[in-house]
Amino acid sequence: MSSGSAPRGLDGVVAAQTRLSHVDGLAGELIIGGYELKELAGKVTFEEAAHLLWRGKLPDAGELTNLRREMAALRALPSETMHVVGAAAKAPPIDVLRMASATLSLDLPHPDAITPDADLAAAKLLTARFPTVLAAHTRIAAGKEPIAPRADLSHAANFLYMVHGKEPDPIAARAIDTYWVTVIDHGMNASTFAARVIASTRSDMVSGVTGAIGALKGPLHGGAPGPVLDMLVDIGSADRAEAWMRKELAASRRIMGFGHRVYKVRDPRADVLSKVADEMSSAALEDKKLFTLARAVEQTVLRVLDEVKPGRNLRTNVEFYTALVLQALGLKPGSFVATFACGRVAGWCAHVIEQHAEDHLIRPQSEYVGPRGLRLED
Repeated sequence: MSSGSAPRGLDGVVAAQTRLSHVDGLAGELIIGGYELKELAGKVTFEEAAHLLWRGKLPDAGELTNLRREMAALRALPSETMHVVGAAAKAPPIDVLRMASATLSLDLPHPDAITPDADLAAAKLLTARFPTVLAAHTRIAAGKEPIAPRADLSHAANFLYMVHGKEPDPIAARAIDTYWVTVIDHGMNASTFAARVIASTRSDMVSGVTGAIGALKGPLHGGAPGPVLDMLVDIGSADRAEAWMRKELAASRRIMGFGHRVYKVRDPRADVLSKVADEMSSAALEDKKLFTLARAVEQTVLRVLDEVKPGRNLRTNVEFYTALVLQALGLKPGSFVATFACGRVAGWCAHVIEQHAEDHLIRPQSEYVGPRGLRLED
């Protein structure tokens, strides 16, 4: 292999064939299980989208009822997991989720099995319990008692109930449900690739998903929805937005929440979450002040970007709306990446299922660029 033939970061290298999702950055298209995102988000529930990825089709009414019942019965955490969550009360939520995830293999009858039935059982368990882990840690970190899950609430509504201790406004529950559908899968991103590499060794589902969380934690992958809120706080009021923007651009600093590495046109996930934000404007939100400011700032930012960087088409991305939606639901910025993982876990599980079926070790070559011919002194 000649020097320079290995693309940095495997950019442009096709590492697998998948039926799960496809990202077209030039067309601004995201396909999930054969459907464009706009055909799913806000129209199907998270449980339905998970079934689509795990089983290859949307569930019928009976299948959906069974899946909801099965996942609701799995929400409660075993004592070993709760011990980890309590002991890590001061740790970042994404670290707690990583540590807790690893303990969930203790609750599986055959934790090392990689059969289709075992994989599906593990997928249901992990997806059901991630929100419980995050909600329990959120309350423990705030000096409150964790709240047991309720089987009579939907997956999304139960999460907000466990966080806030009250049944959520239906619009709020719909918002988190739509958010999780929107982020359920997104091509061969770093965390998904990590999960597939682990699964390709014939390792188990829990190991693959735990490794994926470790990849997601990195800021180059987990994104920056938290800094979007820092930006809004720094701006302070809508009338200061334009001056703030011009100062940042003059200093060549990135404007958080705008532009995207993959999408060269508007991020389709931003379209979905923009509609969610519009629906939430009339809901009983936890924090409307910053929500209102964000919507005003967005319009100013887009106008100034079009003027200062014409032709760059720097549009609002999914991180801006993630910050906008999640903070309005009363979630703290430190929990945003872990909240994302509560949606993406279903996609990770689907990729592990797919990789186990492929049953082929992912083992790329590397290009040696070190010295040769070195000798030890006599």
